[in-house]
Amino acid sequence: MMPNIDPRTLKNMMTKMGIKSSEVDAEKVVISCADKEIVITDPQITMIEAQGTKSFQISGVITENEKHIELEISDDDIKMVMESSGASDEEARKALEKSGGDIAKAILELKGGS
Repeated sequence: MMPNIDPRTLKNMMTKMGIKSSEVDAEKVVISCADKEIVITDPQITMIEAQGTKSFQISGVITENEKHIELEISDDDIKMVMESSGASDEEARKALEKSGGDIAKAILELKGGS
């Protein structure tokens, strides 16, 4: 931040500028992304309010966990892949799982087109 300024002086300067800061008591913070979760345990959180906006500064022990998304494959999708590729039920299901539910990719995979 600003060197050689004691915390009390800094707090007074922030108050004069209309900036408020406060500590937030929390056990953990979870940030949910599309493909993972970022978990911060034993967090030290400071909330800063300025010009009607709240922002947070967070530090602590950080771990990342991959999200495992259950893919739902319908019987109609399996049937379509089976009919278009000549594959068995099990082969069609595996190809759909591998392609993330993309029917066209699954058919191409089974026909040897990819």
